[in-house]
Amino acid sequence: MTETLARNRAETPERTVSKRSVLMCRPDYFTVSYQINPWMHPENPTDTSLAVTQWNELYRTYLELGFDVQLVDPIDGLPDMVYAANGGFVLDNIAYGANFTYPERQPEGPAYMDWFRANGYDVRVPKEVNEGEGDFLLVGDTILAGTGFRTDRASHREVAEIFGRDVISLELVNPSFYHVDTAIAVLDPAPAPGEAANIAYLPSAFNDAGLSVLRERYPDAIIVTEEDASVLGLNSYSDGYNVVIASRAKDFERQLREHGYNPIGVDLSELLLGGGGVKCCTLELRR
Repeated sequence: MTETLARNRAETPERTVSKRSVLMCRPDYFTVSYQINPWMHPENPTDTSLAVTQWNELYRTYLELGFDVQLVDPIDGLPDMVYAANGGFVLDNIAYGANFTYPERQPEGPAYMDWFRANGYDVRVPKEVNEGEGDFLLVGDTILAGTGFRTDRASHREVAEIFGRDVISLELVNPSFYHVDTAIAVLDPAPAPGEAANIAYLPSAFNDAGLSVLRERYPDAIIVTEEDASVLGLNSYSDGYNVVIASRAKDFERQLREHGYNPIGVDLSELLLGGGGVKCCTLELRR
């Protein structure tokens, strides 16, 4: 072993795997029939069967990693319900429901809240417009909260009051990254005592104030390329060691390996046509 390789191994921290419990929704009715983000083009064809096949690969990957995977039934006429992350934010057995910006998705909020109630969660009906875990990311004991395109800043105060956590508001400025989970990946969802939680992010997705906050709070963050972000590479899901990412995010894959993580690529290119990726299909359930 060379001296450089030995030093690199010594400097790469051991990663802590944590048990994950998630909620998903099969894309049985997926299509792109309207446009509410720059990724969506209703004039172009979509392949629902391919979307289901690709989603099944993500589902199987989670099962192979030992995740507890729960399923909510899809509803005909709600093609975006597959993007389960937007259905709410769950922490401490409290499920804060979603209140969607666009009319096309508004029925999803009650549908997900019904599932939460039926499965024993303390449901809090939102007063403010928010799109669930798409714009609320738990990093250690801090909630990074996105705003600018979908989620109203007033919901950040609502979340802080409900969960009693510090909430850091981040303004998104690029419409292609309209939810904060398309511009930030949480790499350490449950860091070991004494360890700091880390993230990866795309600097150009945020305004100057938000970027300053990220640089100050996460000096060791992975900075991804525009190319990897453009395939929603940051829209990924980690158990602290295994990081499920878009298979086309090749440089992000390299960066993760260099930082001691195990990237696992999954092709969700059909669901990308609706503006979603790995994390969009994944709502974390925290009892």
